[in-house]
Amino acid sequence: MPEQLYGIRHHGPGSARAVVAALAEQRPDILLVEGPPEADELLRWAADDRLEPPVALLGYATDDPRRAGFWPFAVFSPEWQAIRWAVRHDVPVRFFDLPYAYRVGASDATPGANPEPGSDTTPGPGSGATPGPDATPGSGPGPLAESGPAAGPGPDGSAPSAGPGPGDASPPDDATGPRHRPVDPIGELAAAAGYDDPERWWEDVVEHRGAPAFPAIAEAMAAIREGADEDPDDLLREAHMRTVLRQVRRSHDNIAVVCGAWHVPALTRKVPASADAALLKGRRKTKVTFTWVPWTYGRLASWQGYAAGVRSPGWYHHLFTSVDEVVPRWLVAAAGVLRDEGVPASSAHVIEATRLAETLATLRGRPLAGLTELTDASAAVLCEGDPLRLALIDRRLVVGERLGGVPEDMPAVPLARDLAAQQKSLRLKPEALEREVDLDLRRDTDLGRSRLLHRLRVLGVPWGEPDGRRRGSGTFREQWRLRWQPEFAVRLVEASAHGTTVVSAATAAVAAAARESGSLAEVTALVEVCLLADLGDAYPPVLRALDTRAALDADVAHLMAAVPALARTLRYGDVRRSELGGLATVTAGLLARIRAGLPAAVGGLSDDAARTLRGHVDAVHAAVNLLDDDAGRERWLDTLVSLADRDDLHGLLAGRLVRLLYDAGRLERAEVRRRMGLPLTAGVAPADGAAWVEGFLGGGGLLLVHDDALLSLVDEWLAGIPADSFTEVLPLLRRTFGGFAAGERRAIGDRVAGTDRTAAPTVAADLDHDRAAAVLPTLGILLGREIR
Repeated sequence: MPEQLYGIRHHGPGSARAVVAALAEQRPDILLVEGPPEADELLRWAADDRLEPPVALLGYATDDPRRAGFWPFAVFSPEWQAIRWAVRHDVPVRFFDLPYAYRVGASDATPGANPEPGSDTTPGPGSGATPGPDATPGSGPGPLAESGPAAGPGPDGSAPSAGPGPGDASPPDDATGPRHRPVDPIGELAAAAGYDDPERWWEDVVEHRGAPAFPAIAEAMAAIREGADEDPDDLLREAHMRTVLRQVRRSHDNIAVVCGAWHVPALTRKVPASADAALLKGRRKTKVTFTWVPWTYGRLASWQGYAAGVRSPGWYHHLFTSVDEVVPRWLVAAAGVLRDEGVPASSAHVIEATRLAETLATLRGRPLAGLTELTDASAAVLCEGDPLRLALIDRRLVVGERLGGVPEDMPAVPLARDLAAQQKSLRLKPEALEREVDLDLRRDTDLGRSRLLHRLRVLGVPWGEPDGRRRGSGTFREQWRLRWQPEFAVRLVEASAHGTTVVSAATAAVAAAARESGSLAEVTALVEVCLLADLGDAYPPVLRALDTRAALDADVAHLMAAVPALARTLRYGDVRRSELGGLATVTAGLLARIRAGLPAAVGGLSDDAARTLRGHVDAVHAAVNLLDDDAGRERWLDTLVSLADRDDLHGLLAGRLVRLLYDAGRLERAEVRRRMGLPLTAGVAPADGAAWVEGFLGGGGLLLVHDDALLSLVDEWLAGIPADSFTEVLPLLRRTFGGFAAGERRAIGDRVAGTDRTAAPTVAADLDHDRAAAVLPTLGILLGREIR
């Protein structure tokens, strides 16, 4: 049989079925598929059932993995089905698109070196992604070029496709601005047929009618391309495709070509070989590496920004895998989604929705109820008009979050292999859907999971995010939200420069960050990272950097900001069974410098500076109480005593120091009343008194509930504020009392309403020391320290 060109719609189930049927009839000697030729050696893996779509070819510059591209495939992708057919029937198959090495090489070219039109601009990590060389009319299943996390509307930075199809003509945005896309071929054909929705036209003409007529589609593409402005990137790619075709024709007669329908007219056009050679001449190549990686339907959806994507990959998966009863099976699955969320959906609902969908298709003149009719029927019957239920069906079923899989022995960087081994041993399987995980660090498996997730975050692979919305009970629990993203494969390649295992790479990354850190706060954060990720070998360089930064930083506020993280590391290190090295010595040195520098830092402060310093004092005080160092705690309290007696303190700090000393047992209740009475007198400005009260009561008003004398003192002071000054101090008072819990505010109000101000202060009942001592051993176990 002579050479056959099959122009397909990328990720079209109708095209996929038609291509398989055509190949079975043609029985070609060789199959050429649109894709990167550097990945030819990976095509044999398509015969392995462990390579489960959706998957993607990942290509990256060997010397700079940040420059990478993806070529996604779904089970309903015509290219995937063609490749599977070829490898199962021992038919040679190869990719024949422009090599990705040219694309990467063009981004390395110097000005004036004839760079490839539309080439990558190689953004740094975390920046927006650039479009790959396939983001053109008729572009294949990729590449979806990325650098770091997807930014903007989708992973490749391109605009969502309004009508994906053989032309694939939605314009992506590169780093320098939008690239001109002269025509949307599917949109043109749909408009000619009287459709306002290209996706709906394609379903009616192709997906619901069986095999597409390849010659008719090629003729339509040729008509659309006549007179249209050609994309230079298209011309370059098609020149290379024609060159490969000429080479293959020398040894084969029965050739099958599977490519985007947009390219078919260019491949059948008579173009001199010398013209193609001149266009390709002088291109710079860079060494690239390819492998297979898992992909998701969410990333395949056109609304994610993938120009060759489809809006509803879950629907197309259903169309391709369902041999009969497409409509009822879909609605049964939709009802199952609702039931999983506790929404009642009976068989009667499914029957009525099926009838409605088929009736709507008849009224609209469609050959079969499509996604539009199914959505309308689901909204009216299953969801009862609730948009949230419909959105749930759309996310779970229409788009879907299926995550593909690759064999364990797939060629990959050692770091990715080590991660896969740890995921298997810890029974922590990557999933596309977000899920919550509650870890108990007293269990070896959960502790290992926690360490792995923290190490991956160090490497820029945030597979898990700590869930701050929920609070665990004690320091033994962690809550995480897990969701695997395909682009993490690129991050792993980038991180492999640090090491071949997760722990060695994370250790090297933390050590490098410590050497390059520019502030004490950055190094302090790394200390806690070492604890959470159990990176014992990273402690020496981090502690050296910490010691150096602390010695060079004379700002007391910076020193105070560093202490809480260090104290948490020392206090809870035993929970994670981590070696802490000389961290205690460094922390003690920082506290000594804080005690020495604090007296000079508390005088002459503005309101904002006093509020900031109060926060630091609270944090250091809490950190000191965490440490198992009674002598150090006493020295810290001695410092606070010396500061509390000063007359030049801002009221906010003065009140706070009195409260801390009272809670620590350094001040008696009578002394606290005396000190409170000093600023709450008629001779002191009301604003100063309000600042003292805010400092003393900030964080909780339970003390006023249990001390009638203090409550009476504050009440009398409030009642005595002159009317002209009350409006001045009201914002301060509202900020103070508004921070109390609702129960505390209610209790204080009840006490004020029913208090006899002439009554003597209540006296606490005698303490039974024997009964109190009986609970101390249990309390010590809970707190993790001996209580005497």
